[in-house]
Amino acid sequence: MVVTGLLLGAALGFVMQRGRFCVTGAFRDVWIARRTRWLTAFFVVIAIQSAGVFALQSAGVLTLPTSNLALPAVLVGSLLFGVGIVLAGGCATGTYYRSGEGLVGSWIALGLYALFASVMKHGALAGVNDSFRAQRVEASTLHGSLGVSPWVLVTVLLVGTGAAVWWHLSRRKKVAQLPARHTGLRHWLFEKPWDPFVTAVLVAVIAIAAYPLSFATGRESGLGITTPSANIVSFLVTGDLDFARSWSVMLVLGILVGSYAAAKGAGEFKIRVPDARTTVRAIAGGTLMGVGAAWAGGCTIGNSMVQTAQFSFQGWLALLFTFLGVGLGARLFITSHRRTGALTSPAPAAAAQPARV
Repeated sequence: MVVTGLLLGAALGFVMQRGRFCVTGAFRDVWIARRTRWLTAFFVVIAIQSAGVFALQSAGVLTLPTSNLALPAVLVGSLLFGVGIVLAGGCATGTYYRSGEGLVGSWIALGLYALFASVMKHGALAGVNDSFRAQRVEASTLHGSLGVSPWVLVTVLLVGTGAAVWWHLSRRKKVAQLPARHTGLRHWLFEKPWDPFVTAVLVAVIAIAAYPLSFATGRESGLGITTPSANIVSFLVTGDLDFARSWSVMLVLGILVGSYAAAKGAGEFKIRVPDARTTVRAIAGGTLMGVGAAWAGGCTIGNSMVQTAQFSFQGWLALLFTFLGVGLGARLFITSHRRTGALTSPAPAAAAQPARV
């Protein structure tokens, strides 16, 4: 049954690479360009996934586990993670699918992210991690605390997100495109740019499918990136197959396979070696991602996308503080750098802008 994790991960990696779906870019666009299109697409994933997972629970297919909130660890960890993904140039899944495209900087960030997540969960700093996460408050889910059906919150989320999507679609402008080089399925899969909202719907469907497939193997959760990444490192160091024989490990390996296939099919795969500055940022970013995700109990997928769909306090607080962390990171490492460059560049009009992530 664990092979379903590999297949689902490959589908996720393919969709995210072709759709350029990265939470870092979605959050950063708000802070730097005051654009909310990709943030709205991210909420489309949460809203549709939420409806799907509570429908599965209502049908008796699964029962969502709950736990009290590790409040200090979630807040501090999510803030650090937000800063880290700005430095790394992508969130956890963004780093995975960019690794599949051949970006050596993403390989570095991904390796450090997995390494420090393993150190925090299974290694020398496991005691520090466990002690910090042991500081909990009695709070689990929003609907539980409010004493209402989760379907009330699902409805509010669907209506609010639907209104935001309608607003964006009503203001969409036509963009000129190059003539198509291919026809049929190849054109639609590998050449034509994917719409953010179509991509979001596909990601949501994959996220919903993750629940019954994962539950069938005894893992009672949806999509997750941090723990399986840490487990891969632990397996490589110890040789203990218990770390590797899991649905979630197959999931993250599948993301690499799917993103490589997507990049190769679109002609976007190329080994690209970063400069010294980007390398240092990738090292720092990957380290902060690993430590932050371990403290927070998840990354932008496990917390900000999956736990939010379950209306857990952990998910929504992690989403907020990761968003704030991205804002802090953008101010420290992007906008301040641009201002400095504008003051020192001899030809500001010809200065190239960094590529959008």
